[in-house]
Amino acid sequence: MHYVITGQSFLAFAAFMGIGLLILLLAITLVALITPHKEITLIRQGNKAAGIGMAGALVGLALPINSVISHSVSLVDAAIWAAIAAVMQMLAFGISRAIITRRGPDQIDAGNESAGWFSAGVAIAVGLVNSAAMVP
Repeated sequence: MHYVITGQSFLAFAAFMGIGLLILLLAITLVALITPHKEITLIRQGNKAAGIGMAGALVGLALPINSVISHSVSLVDAAIWAAIAAVMQMLAFGISRAIITRRGPDQIDAGNESAGWFSAGVAIAVGLVNSAAMVP
């Protein structure tokens, strides 16, 4: 097959990429704001648990955004479904944090890597289910 990138197709790419990255950035910023600790500061200090948890949150958020961009019928459709995906990931994040904090709210602060891996695993698992559920 012969594909040609046109001005219109490039603008569509740029628009979908922009909306996807914008929602990803907003969602990960919300995750950072609602956590009881400062993930970015902890990551800069070398806290592996915070890095693992944040990486999982990013992947978990990106999975459904990927799906909605791949299957949307318009930019507005993609933006709405990506926002819904982000809300679902926030709920998953809240659930994983509630489970982790039963052992004490400072598990990530203390560098407990198992807490970071659990948080990352929940985010990615929910992201996969979220992604599959958003296919028309």
